[in-house]
Amino acid sequence: MEEPLVRPRPLIREAAGLRAGVPELPEYVDRLCALVERVDPLVHAFVPEPGRHDRLHAQARELAARYPEPAGRPPLYGVAVGVKDIVHVDGLPTHGGSALPPGVLAGPQAVVVDRLRAAGALVAGKTVTAEFAASAPGPTRNPHHPAHTPGGSSSGSAAAVAAGLVALAIGTQTVGSVIRPAAYCGVVGFRPTYGRIPMTGVIPNAPSFDTLGLFTADLAGAALAASLLCDGWRGDDWRGDDWRGDGRQGDGRWGDGRPGGAGEQSPGEPAVPVLGVPDGTYLECAEPGARRAFEELLDRLARAGPAVRRVELFPDFAEVRRQLQLVNRFELARGHADWFARFGGLYRPETVASIRVGRGVTAEDRAAALRFRERLRERVAAAEAAAGVDLWLAPSATGGAPEGLHSTGDAVMSLPWSFLGRPALSLPAGRTPQGLPLGLQVVGAAGGDELLLARSALLEAVLADG
Repeated sequence: MEEPLVRPRPLIREAAGLRAGVPELPEYVDRLCALVERVDPLVHAFVPEPGRHDRLHAQARELAARYPEPAGRPPLYGVAVGVKDIVHVDGLPTHGGSALPPGVLAGPQAVVVDRLRAAGALVAGKTVTAEFAASAPGPTRNPHHPAHTPGGSSSGSAAAVAAGLVALAIGTQTVGSVIRPAAYCGVVGFRPTYGRIPMTGVIPNAPSFDTLGLFTADLAGAALAASLLCDGWRGDDWRGDDWRGDGRQGDGRWGDGRPGGAGEQSPGEPAVPVLGVPDGTYLECAEPGARRAFEELLDRLARAGPAVRRVELFPDFAEVRRQLQLVNRFELARGHADWFARFGGLYRPETVASIRVGRGVTAEDRAAALRFRERLRERVAAAEAAAGVDLWLAPSATGGAPEGLHSTGDAVMSLPWSFLGRPALSLPAGRTPQGLPLGLQVVGAAGGDELLLARSALLEAVLADG
């Protein structure tokens, strides 16, 4: 391959064009299928699907008949979306990246897919996942450097957006499975507050942490998708009838991130946020090159106006890591107890090892770890309030995507935020000397997803200027 397979497409532009009939759906589907046929044999973002072209044309005809007039079309009218292959979609088998019989894994269509289809989206296909969203990688390659991992476990979803196969893809994150692949593939990844998108219809990994998330080319696209998929969205509301092609509705105000209804909104543009940096052993998990790039970025952000405050946040980070892993392995083992008893020989070695570790964790160990999490939440909230921090910043991953497809990389930079259930965002943030993408992780308060996305627009602008 002479050049990277990177052609991300902005979601808002694509959605506005399709609602206006440019292109018409039959032409769009033909282009999409031709692109998948040409590019995906090199990237392996999608699970192979015989009959994809005919299926999508049939669904496009139904959609066009339902919405003949552009003015009445829903916000994602005709937009092709990739869906991670642990998420059930009517009409498509769920493999979970495994060799288990799809009939064993079958279930009703996921709520997140119901919401996508209600918004007018077409499911382009299932995207490759690590086996059962754990650590055994699939065949997906990084579109920037195909000899490198795209990250995991939402590998196919991140790569599909980076390669321009789709403008929106759905993933899940238990520890780092949205933020890390977004960083490795140089796209935006958004993991909402735990529970903000219902997990009904998704094969679980560790239900105490599992969270649906999404990938787009830019922050505006992530905000559009989040407004459609998250429960109780405050601010821009794309579920109504007043859609505008620029991605805004009404006066374009964003919610202030506090629990409550649409009346709790901050007028005009959000205030410049105070940025917190969690110093200590957590930040030291990043590779030296990634740390240098992060520090340079902090200097640029400080010059742009936001205050940057350094806080010792996780002095017991090794214990935080241990407690999350206890819960994760316990819940993975319990969730697969029946399937593993029947089909254990079909599981991959990495998943088998995790399940066996989980069998050694007791229910009492899990309960103690969850009590530890509650104390950690209180401690982090107190430190945040004392320092006046609005958003936390950290590298999205320990560095650029590792070479080889035998591993999906290290999820440690996402680990404490996933443990806490906080919303997080990865923004493209430069490259390594080898040309591999880096990401900036931005973390908000639990339930403050709207404000996280709104205030991150300033960060995205500074990154783009660099």
